[in-house]
Order: sequence, then structure tokens, then C-alpha cells
Amino acid sequence: MAATPVNSQLTAPLAPLQPQSQAQTQPQTLRDAERERVTYSAPLRDPERERAAFSTPQMRERERERERAAYSVPDDSRALQLRAPERSDGGYSTMPGESRALRFRDPERSHGGSLFLASDDHTLAKQIEKLHSPDARNVNVRPLLRLVEEVIEAATQTAEGHAAVTGTLALRDRSERVALQGLEEVTDSPLVIEKVHAEITTGPICGLDTHTTAIHVLEMLSHFSWEAKVVLTMAAFALTYGDFWLLVQIYATNPLAKSMALIKGLPMIVEHVGAYKRQFEAISNLIKSMLETTKCIVEFGELPTSYISTEDAEVKAALNLFPTAVYWVIRSAVAATTQISILTSTRLEILTATAEAWELSNHAHKLKTISDHLRRVLTAMYKLIDEKMEEELYRRIRIFVYEKVHMDNIAVLKLLISEDDSVPSLYDCQAKRRVHLDKLRRRNVLLLISGLDITHEELYILEQAYTESRTHAYEIVWIPVVDQSSQWTDAMRLQFETLQASMPWYTVHDLKIIRKAVIKFFRQDWHFYGKPILVVLDPQGRVVSPNAIHMMWIWQSEAFPFTSAREEELWQKQIWNLELLVNAIDQRILEWIREGKYIILYGGDNLKWIRDFTTRGKNIARDLRVAVEMVYVGKSHHKDMVQKLCSAIAVEQLSHCWQDPNQVWYFWTRLESMFHSKMQLGRMRDHSDITLQELQRLQSFDKGHEGWAILAKGSNIIVNAHGRLALTVLEDYEKWEERAKKEGLEVAFAAYYQELYMKEYICSRIEFPFTARMPDHMLCPDCRREMQKFKTFRCCHEDAIAGSSGVSNYPPITPYET
Repeated sequence: MAATPVNSQLTAPLAPLQPQSQAQTQPQTLRDAERERVTYSAPLRDPERERAAFSTPQMRERERERERAAYSVPDDSRALQLRAPERSDGGYSTMPGESRALRFRDPERSHGGSLFLASDDHTLAKQIEKLHSPDARNVNVRPLLRLVEEVIEAATQTAEGHAAVTGTLALRDRSERVALQGLEEVTDSPLVIEKVHAEITTGPICGLDTHTTAIHVLEMLSHFSWEAKVVLTMAAFALTYGDFWLLVQIYATNPLAKSMALIKGLPMIVEHVGAYKRQFEAISNLIKSMLETTKCIVEFGELPTSYISTEDAEVKAALNLFPTAVYWVIRSAVAATTQISILTSTRLEILTATAEAWELSNHAHKLKTISDHLRRVLTAMYKLIDEKMEEELYRRIRIFVYEKVHMDNIAVLKLLISEDDSVPSLYDCQAKRRVHLDKLRRRNVLLLISGLDITHEELYILEQAYTESRTHAYEIVWIPVVDQSSQWTDAMRLQFETLQASMPWYTVHDLKIIRKAVIKFFRQDWHFYGKPILVVLDPQGRVVSPNAIHMMWIWQSEAFPFTSAREEELWQKQIWNLELLVNAIDQRILEWIREGKYIILYGGDNLKWIRDFTTRGKNIARDLRVAVEMVYVGKSHHKDMVQKLCSAIAVEQLSHCWQDPNQVWYFWTRLESMFHSKMQLGRMRDHSDITLQELQRLQSFDKGHEGWAILAKGSNIIVNAHGRLALTVLEDYEKWEERAKKEGLEVAFAAYYQELYMKEYICSRIEFPFTARMPDHMLCPDCRREMQKFKTFRCCHEDAIAGSSGVSNYPPITPYET
């Protein structure tokens, strides 16, 4: 004869609610999408017959025997073996028992296959799906889940002895308000929780096994979504768990609680807490697995359908696990509730048995296997969603910046920096306080985009130009970009704050406010690869220069308003001469230019070549009785080596040299900026651009180790010479001496150099660092054919050279190294 339910009213399925609105809206989450697919009618079934099939006294007795046998698996077993009892009709029930083996893989040994190998889980899932007929009711499970977590967290702290809390369980006001608002969406939610609570607490006590009780709960919650089922069940369990530990906390000081505690036998538990350690640990571990599985199910329901499809293979497989996952959460809640009841009603000596703890541990293992799989899928889905959201925001930025028309620049600045108006997103470095973006409204804004490795030399030149042109209506905003995948460290924060303190303009107040999509836009559209760039926005937020830093290095404040049109205009006025190269770096050179002297700028890192070249050059100048001034300008890299060479040149009085390393850095930075400015203006195929060709030659010479030299008379550059050929010209002086005395040094030198150069074309080699933008193609400055493109790995041993004092710091070379 079938056992009747504990309470027919409590176990009967809840009547479906009418949809709150007839309007059909676009589903925003997987939960919404599922709700739109289902109908409001429950499947045809006979609940009484289902209950009877699992509620006979013989079955319950057999089940307990089988479960005790199943739970006697040794600790070192790699798989849990559960068996299913025979049904009266000769088949098998979905209850774990002994007739058929059900093996769960050890999750550490599972490699891409199904988590559950036996057909019993499939049968169980099918049965549970028949009990699942969600209607249009909508329970906002997130705030209720938050309350459940608070109850469990507070109770667990007490259980583990981490906190001694006196008084009633305090709910944070904000959480309470949010939870109440969520529960108001279904007005009978508290009643539902009470019904579930009554079922899971009284069912096992009245003789029902945990499986049958779980089925009854599923019947009661048939019209709710999967996530609502588990959250409502967890809320019902939290009532028992929280009530138990609340009495433990306050029974010593509250008379009412003391009387209730005595009735439940709690003082004995408190006095002999060590004897209950195994049970408490088993309950605690099971609760953690229940909560984690519940969170995974809830998070799946919140996945946005605009980015994730239920037809995705991984999502579909995870959703197929929901019936089994929900069943085991509910059954585990029943088992844990039963164990708590046993703690308060059983003699101490009886509790030394471990069968109950084994049952809870097996449930925890089962749920952990499920939750681990769901969490892996969720992690992959979150990554995919982030990528899709990043791509969507990136497209939105491109449209917003390049296609939309704006009244001012604030909308663009908000999109690039921060759309949160509640807090100031900028820091005023002069006023030492945070300010809102409105400070930049209708101003010309220069966005200085760089890493934390921006140099003091770069900041010095920028600050100098900024100070000189403060009369112009423009502001600079520093936006530092760091690798989002790297961990934010105290050293990085200190570096950021140090740089911030040295700047006279605005900066973002925090590195982390710059989003990944914005950084992607900086790199793909504004070609930021690590070296600082200066993007110019006009008062309407239009990009008038994708990178004005080259103009800043070349012409400084003269380049205002730093637009591409202004850049074109400045180049039209400029010709290839010595004043372009040295600008105001060295006032002596400008004086020599005015005096019309012969001037030789040279560079390289070969001291022997420097000695031979300068000695022969001075001897020829004396023979021709002309004034020749020579200046060593170093190399674009090898900073420390250049300083050593400069010291040797000064001691031996070979020529003038720039002792200030800032002069050397600025000279080469300006040359590089000239080249990139030409590239940015699209001049790489302009055969008539003499300045570009000479800049290419100079950069190519600089990358070699044979030196280079520029001979000029006044500001007019006579020849831009390769170092080895220039020295050969001086060594062959007797071959062009007569012509030099008749026509002049510049004519004879240039003619003989050209004769040598035509016999031996020097390979052109122009290198681009990974942090700089590289053109798609480039013409050779000599033969004007397309240059080949290579990738180069280079080590110049600068650290070893810097630290050496006559002793090599290089590691010893093994016989196998070359």
C-alpha cells in the first residue's frame, strides 16, 4: 500500500500563476529564453502513482540496506559505486542501490567524456524533466540567494568557531531591501519556502527516504525554473541550518532561546562538540557543494542570450545536466536537514557511527563533480561573453569617434576614459585633486597615451612645449596603458603615482578604469604599440591628428593646433638642411651656420674609426686652410657606450661632442619623429621627397658599426656619407686635392664620394622597434625599389657594457656556442 504524503496540501503541486503581462519581449538571458519556449500546461502524469512507486515500506527498508552497503566504499577507491534496487514491475528504479552498478568517474581522471556513465542518471534526468513545467512566474533568485549565503556564512562561522556572535542574525539593510523587492515579484514565495521547509524536515522523520522526499519537493516546485527550484530549496534548508546555529549562539543569554535549546538538546552538542566533528565537517562540505552548484545554475540562467546561444554545444551539454544537478541539490538538502535533526535528537554514543557522514560525503562528491563541470563551462562562456562585449564596445567606439557628429568633446572623452559620472575620473596634477571630465569641455584636448615606461626626457620636452604654449586653449590628459592580464602590484602603483606627481597636466585617476576595448582601439586604430602617442581632439571631439607627438618633438609649440593640416603646412616650409637636424639643440652649431663654416656631424660606436676620421679631417682642413668644426652626436642606442666614447673624444681632443645625454637623445628622437611624421602623412612612395630619402640613409647608417658623417657648409648639407666610404675619401685626399683647392672642399669631397658610392652600393637597413608603428612598404633611398621586410632579434648587451669596468660581464661561451 502506498504511503501517503506527510501533508497533502504541502506536497501537492502549486497551482500555476497567470502570466504577469501578455506583452512578449525579447529574452535577455537563458532563463528568459527558456520561459518563452515552455507552455503553461503541466505534462500528463499521476503524482500519487509516482509517490507510491517510491514509498513502500519494503522499498524504504531495502533502500537503507543498499545505501549502507554502497556507502562502505574504501577511502582509496577511485570511483563511487551505487546500485539501483529492483522495482515491483521487474525493472529498476532511479534510486542508488545494489542491483545495477552506477560508476562515477573520478573527476581528476575524466578526459572530455560524459560525467555520468550509467543509464540510471539518464533515467533519473528523464523522470525529473517530466516534473518540470515552468510557467510565466518570475522569481528574482539573486537577492534570495544572497540572503541564503549570508545565513550560511554566519552559521558556518559559528560552527567553525571563527566568530562568537551574540544577538539575532543581522541582515544588512541594503541586502534585505533588495531581497524583499525580488520576492515581491512572486507574492507566495515565503509560503513556498515554508512548504519546502516542511517537506524536507518532516518527510525523512515520517519514514520517507531522501529520494522520495526530493521527488515530492520537485513536484511542489514543478512550475518554477531550474534556478528557482534550487534557490527556494536552499532557502528552506537555510531556515533549519540558521535556526540551529542561531540557538547555539544565543541560548546562553536569551531565556526563550535557552528553553528551546533545552528541548532540542543543544547544550549536549555544545558540551561535546568534539564528538560531532565528523558530522559537522560532512555537513559543512556538503553545504559548500550545494551552494556552489546552486550558484552555477543561477549564473547559467543569467547568461545573456545576445552573446550565448542555447544551441552552443557546451551550453547545451551543461543545460542537460540541470535535472540531475537540481535533483542532487534538493536531495542533499534533505540529507543535511535530516542529519541536523539527528544531531539534536540522538544519544551521543549513537553518533559515533559514520554511515550518515559517508552519505553526506558521497552527496558532496557528486555535487562537486557536477559543479566543477558547470564552472568550467561558465568560465569559458564568461570569457566568450567578455570577448564579444569587448568587440561590440570596440565597434561602438569606432562609430562614435569617426562617424558621429557631436556638439562638444565630452561624449567622446567619456567613452574613451570613463562613462561613470558619479565619481571624478581625472586627476589635476597641479591642483592635486580629482576633477570631472567637464573641465575639458569645448577645449582642444591632447591625449597622451603611453605605458608606465615613459621616460623623463620625453616628459621634459613635452612639459617644455606645454609650458611655452599655455596661452593656447588646449589641455593634455595622460592615459597610461598597462597589460590588463598582468597583476596590479604596489610597485606599479608607486611608479604610476611618481609619474603623476611629475606632470603639470591632467591624468586619469586610476589605471584600471581604462577598458580592454578602449586599449584595443588605441592599438588598432591609433597604432599605439608602446611608444608614447599624442592624439589630438578638437573642441567637438573630432580626431584632428592621430599622433601629434612627432610634431611636438620637431617643432614643439610652433605646431599648435597640432592638426594634420598644420603638419602638412610645416613640412611645405621645411627643406633638408642642417638647421632642421639640430634645431636649437646646440647653439654653437647655429652660430657656425651663421658664420658659414664647414661643419661635420658624425656618429658611430667605433673609436678607431672616430680617431682616424677626425685626425685625417683636421689635417685636410689645415692643408686647405679652411675652418672645419666637427661634432660627435653619438648613436640612437647604446647610451652608456656613447657616454664613454664622448669622454674619450674629449680627453683626446678629437672634436666637439655632446656631453649632455639629453642632447643626444633629443637629436635622434627628432630624426625618428621626422621619419614617422612623413610616414603618417603617406609619403613613403613619394620619389620627390629628398628629406625622407636622406632620413632613411641616416637611419640605415646609424644601425651599422662603421659610422657616418654629414658634411655641410653653413646650413647647406653637401653629403650624407657612410662612415667607411667617408674615411676612404679622406685617405685618398691626394686624388682630389687639386680639385678641392680650385673648386672648394665641398665640391671635391662630394664628387669623389659619389664616385666611390656608385661603385659600391651600401645595403640599406632600417629597423623598427616592436613598440613603434611600421609602414606596410618602403622604397630604398638609393635604387628606389621596394625594400624587403624581415623580423630581427637583437641584443646589444647594453646592461653588460654599462656595468663593465675593463672586465667583461658577458657569460662564458661554451664550446657549443658561436
